[in-house]
Amino acid sequence: MAEEKTNVMRLLEQSGVSYVPHSYPHGKEAVDGADVAARLGIEPQRVFKTLVTRGGGGGFFVFVLPVSAALDLKKAARAAGEKSVEMIHVAEINKVTGYVRGGCSPLGMKKAYPTCFDETALLWDAILVSAGRIGAQVEANAEALAALCGGHFADLTRA
Repeated sequence: MAEEKTNVMRLLEQSGVSYVPHSYPHGKEAVDGADVAARLGIEPQRVFKTLVTRGGGGGFFVFVLPVSAALDLKKAARAAGEKSVEMIHVAEINKVTGYVRGGCSPLGMKKAYPTCFDETALLWDAILVSAGRIGAQVEANAEALAALCGGHFADLTRA
C-alpha cells in the first residue's frame, strides 16, 4: 500500500528537498518520542520533537530538539531573543499550529513562527521530524529542514 502523503511531504517535494518517509503503528493517542524512535528502530538522538512556546511579548516560538532531551527554557529564550518563554498548553496546539499533539511538525504550520533547531541536529546526515500527523515521520537533512522554515541552530537542551 502506498504511503499517504502529508502536507509536510508535499512541501518537501515542492521545495526539492529529498526525504525518506517513515510510518509506525499507533492508536488514536499521541505516542511519546522515545516510543516513536523505538518503534522505528532509530536512535532517539536522531528523532526530533517539535515544541511550541509563547514568549514574554506574546509571540510564538518553535523549538526542535531530540526526543530524548528536555528544552532548557532559558536557553530557548536566548535563542528566541526573548526575556522568557513558556510552553503553550496542550489545548492550544491545534489552534496555534494546525497540528495535533504528537503530530506537530516544524514545517507547514498555519503561520510561520520563528523556529530554532537544537545544534545536535547538525551532527547527523539526516534527522527525523513529524510528517504532520501521528504515525508519520520524515527523515531529511537538518539544514534543509531549517532553511524551509527559516530556522536557525542553537544549544537548546538541559545538561
